[in-house]
Amino acid sequence: MVKERYHFIAIGGIGMSGLAKYLLQEGFEVSGSDIIDSKYIAELKKLGAKVFIGHDENNLPENCVVVASSAIKEDNPEIQKAKRLNLPILHRSDVLKTLSERSKCFIGYAGTHGKTTTSGLSAYVTDKAGLEPSYVVGGIIPDIHTNANYKSDKYFIAELDESDGTVIKYNPDILVINNLEADHLDFYKNGLESLVETFNKLISRFNSNQKVLINNDCEGNLKLNGHDFITYGLNNADYVAKNIVLKPTGSSFDVYYKNNLLTTINIKLLGKHNVINALAVFASLCEAGVDIEKVKEHFSTFTGMGRRFQLVGEIGGAVIYDDYAHHPTEIKATLSALAEFPDKNVIAVFQPHRYTRLQSLWDDFKKSFDGVSKVIVTDVFAASEPPIDGISGENFAKELNNAEYVAGSISDVAKALYPSLRENDVVVGLGAGTITDLGKYLLNLDK
Repeated sequence: MVKERYHFIAIGGIGMSGLAKYLLQEGFEVSGSDIIDSKYIAELKKLGAKVFIGHDENNLPENCVVVASSAIKEDNPEIQKAKRLNLPILHRSDVLKTLSERSKCFIGYAGTHGKTTTSGLSAYVTDKAGLEPSYVVGGIIPDIHTNANYKSDKYFIAELDESDGTVIKYNPDILVINNLEADHLDFYKNGLESLVETFNKLISRFNSNQKVLINNDCEGNLKLNGHDFITYGLNNADYVAKNIVLKPTGSSFDVYYKNNLLTTINIKLLGKHNVINALAVFASLCEAGVDIEKVKEHFSTFTGMGRRFQLVGEIGGAVIYDDYAHHPTEIKATLSALAEFPDKNVIAVFQPHRYTRLQSLWDDFKKSFDGVSKVIVTDVFAASEPPIDGISGENFAKELNNAEYVAGSISDVAKALYPSLRENDVVVGLGAGTITDLGKYLLNLDK
């Protein structure tokens, strides 16, 4: 970092706000802009950031480093002014890369699914154990109530985003690859093949001292090559979870390393996929040389990242959850965890995220709702994409069993759903967009 002032375009996003918060804690001057106000922006203002609502060239200081993500277009007025002034323009991944290079041990969590939960859990247990990790993750960590923190240079823990290919910039001492599946098909034109190629390019730069941990149960991971991998999973791996017990209140499992019992881990997280997530964190911290006895007890107090099967509230015996799942595999994993709730009537409210994703994974999405009593499908959350002819929530709902399409805003969806709620209903909002507001609207209707 050569400048002392940073200006973030779209500062209110979960990833950008984390980087901005980290820099503010380190004493840098930070400003930024976004199209809407948010709780993340409010927190940044408390730390001293100057934030503008709306994008305007007058927001930009004349002497600063500009930080943007792949979502910011060339015609953004602040980008245009930065170019006229010849200001340095960094991608958010460049900032994260620079921050990571200061640490003695950089642990990065990557993959199509689970990277927010694994990075958040890793930051949580090491923080609670007093190891003073620094971290930037893609969600709010429970109890700690933040997505980023600068504490020391001993450990740096980060979620590494693969969506735009910038994951190849990082150089972690320990890399965890949870899984690789076809996603972000607007960028990875050849699907899984392109994604694997990107990760192989990343790994090819690693030296023998850098460790790569992969979930050995994921077919996509098995296509990786060029490194001596450390494996984890439910069988045939270096680190194996055995004697798994799944309950409505959480899970427990024994950890074996090369057939030797190490310990038993208890977690509050539901579902077998979270057993694998917890195993990934345990294995990575072992490989980082962390004293496992110091962190082990804290696995059992982690309640899950914000928007990851997050309990929102209850209405007359009906329970409302919010989940970020927006890929078929994520949806299946979330809904499978509800199998631990016997005699419940599960209502999945699905907001498709991006037209391109719905189009590319249409048939996979159709197979994601098995065992659900009812599916409500909303309009597509476009995420700035233009519509695609024939690709809509309405058309998707027509091809599902026990499905209903509800048009309009999420507030409209809540109004349509609320009158039918009954005791023993479990409502799960699924998606990466405005579906997160479903619980809030339902609870307001109950007042």
